[in-house]
Amino acid sequence: MGEYKTVDEAFKIAAQDRDFYNTSGGGVTISGGEPLLQWEFVRDFFKKCKDAGFHTALDTTAYCPWENMEQVLKHTDLILFDVKHMDPVKHEEKIGVSNELILENLDKASSMTKIWLRIPLIPGFNDSESNMHKTAELASRTRAERISLLPYHEWGKDKYSSLGKQYDYD
Repeated sequence: MGEYKTVDEAFKIAAQDRDFYNTSGGGVTISGGEPLLQWEFVRDFFKKCKDAGFHTALDTTAYCPWENMEQVLKHTDLILFDVKHMDPVKHEEKIGVSNELILENLDKASSMTKIWLRIPLIPGFNDSESNMHKTAELASRTRAERISLLPYHEWGKDKYSSLGKQYDYD
């Protein structure tokens, strides 16, 4: 269970690692859930981080209005961008929403900041040669600096069960 923090409280915690950021070249990463559901907090927090000289990274699916994301990206050095599937129909079947907004936001974001693509490889869903080719085209088009293929795991299986949902990837 998380804790509620103001921007100032969260920044005070992050600033405790200032020496580490300075010596390692690292910085602050916001992830979730989906951090852009709280885009105003992330924007204000990242602004404070940038004012202090910290590198900022956002781990997101980017399923949000572009106007919100754009405000956050003004203070973002790097996006860790989750890409589940390139086909909008297949994406909607399994994820619950089309990927059209997500891909539009990625295209726009690529002109504002560095992009790293992160692809969770899900057997029978997005591990086809065709999907990988389309993902490679996306990486090229958006000038992604890195592509990470994340191995499949079953960490969410128990959560699905507790919610009374079917887990499709046994």
